[in-house]
Amino acid sequence: MPNTTTTVPPSPTRRKNMQAIHSRDTSIELTLRKALWHRGIRYRKNYKALPGKPDIAITRYKIAVFCDSEFFHGRNWASSLKAQVLRGNNAEFWSGKIERNMARDMETDHRLTTMGWTVIHFWGEEINRHLDDCIRVVEEAIEEAKHPVREDPAEFPEDPEEPQAPDTQKE
Repeated sequence: MPNTTTTVPPSPTRRKNMQAIHSRDTSIELTLRKALWHRGIRYRKNYKALPGKPDIAITRYKIAVFCDSEFFHGRNWASSLKAQVLRGNNAEFWSGKIERNMARDMETDHRLTTMGWTVIHFWGEEINRHLDDCIRVVEEAIEEAKHPVREDPAEFPEDPEEPQAPDTQKE
């Protein structure tokens, strides 16, 4: 029985387009990094010491930022993108690749959060259309890291080291 799941070799145009796609220093990363730098926020780029090599790592506050493209990271996967991919060329390949990317993103997020990092994802469209909102999200995460909010004030007495005065009343 012949193998019906062969991949179609890419056309020269498709090959050229795919070779132009980079995994780092993409236009959306450059846009966000430049805006953060102008706001005085310093970071490491593609930080290899962390799982997933975040596009932007603000190590001082343990914030990892990922700039995700809609296609490769599966934005609206269940509602529309999956159907679109399944109608296109090499459907099995692309469907599997995007699903693996999404699973890897979730695993990376879990690993980073268990290490105490705050993880932020931005879609390319968000960066391109609402850059100020993206910057605000990062700034809020920095403020939260500077001044963590206590969950339950009853768990944390005001000054646990302060000695209690002995009862001086006579009976």
